[in-house]
Amino acid sequence: MGLLVALLAAACGSPAGEPAPTAPSADSAAAVPVGPLAQQLPGEVSVDGAWVHLQALQRIADENGGNRAAGTPGYEASVEYVAGVLRSAGFAVSTPTFAASDDDDGGAAGAGRNVIAETSTGNPEAVVMVGAHLDSVRKGPGIVDNGSGVASLLEIATRLGADPEVQNTVRFAFFGDEESGAVGSTGYVESLPAGDLEKIKLYLNVDMVASPNGGYFAQGGAGRDEEEAGPTGSATIGRVLAEQLAAAGVTAPEIVEFVGDDESPFVKAGIPVGGAENGDAKEKTAEQARAWGGQAGEVYDPCYHQACDRLDNVNRDVLDHYLRAVAGTLARFATSTGELR
Repeated sequence: MGLLVALLAAACGSPAGEPAPTAPSADSAAAVPVGPLAQQLPGEVSVDGAWVHLQALQRIADENGGNRAAGTPGYEASVEYVAGVLRSAGFAVSTPTFAASDDDDGGAAGAGRNVIAETSTGNPEAVVMVGAHLDSVRKGPGIVDNGSGVASLLEIATRLGADPEVQNTVRFAFFGDEESGAVGSTGYVESLPAGDLEKIKLYLNVDMVASPNGGYFAQGGAGRDEEEAGPTGSATIGRVLAEQLAAAGVTAPEIVEFVGDDESPFVKAGIPVGGAENGDAKEKTAEQARAWGGQAGEVYDPCYHQACDRLDNVNRDVLDHYLRAVAGTLARFATSTGELR
């Protein structure tokens, strides 16, 4: 049934919380060809490159009432910043609108904007998509949640370039109004005709990848139902991300279930999904602290949804590991010569 289903037999998802292998399996490594881009991109991205974007997002929040929440000037400035970076890197960029929410933790009702960019190269009938939410909560600037995901994608996009040697088109998405319940990503998916949805072969969500006491989690294939585990093929994405985390130096990354973020509308549309996230308000276990460092019995991010989610809340080591792992995962699927679903 194509590459993802073939990989599934060799790289099925682990139960929630079960450590992933610390090295790629022979079957999965063979099934997902590793070309020059897949080997090079993880080594080309850098925390210093991502840091420039985190500084810009912090500055935008500071100049706009301390946050970048949907429906606020801070969010609109974030949209313009992200679109500008991508255009400067040569990408064709659009900012499609969606019907925004009026939730107290999000923004005002009306039209919100996402940011979408994709490579000019690769098969346009086979799109490998990666996304992060661009909004913060109203209580703070959201530098880890989710400036870290945004900065990671911008660093990867600028290193990748707009016309890389890939088999499949790569699409970057920066969604608005996630904090009110995946409003921007839902609006985007629901706006696409069935034929365009069929072209999206997978979606990888990147949400919180730099928390001070962060863990190392990959999502895809774990859970009791499709909402938690994702559609068929999702286990392969989670497995490849876990393998890339291990390759980046992480001991025993865990594969866990989805909890209802921007991957949800893609799940509903039947698109295989994966997720990169380091934990938020739950406590790190003693076993996790032994494997990953940090403090057992303390939450992954004490500044989650708080005003203190600023630049000094960022764990550069966690960001470095995730940045390279996401880059490696994206490059592997972008250069695959097989069907993706």
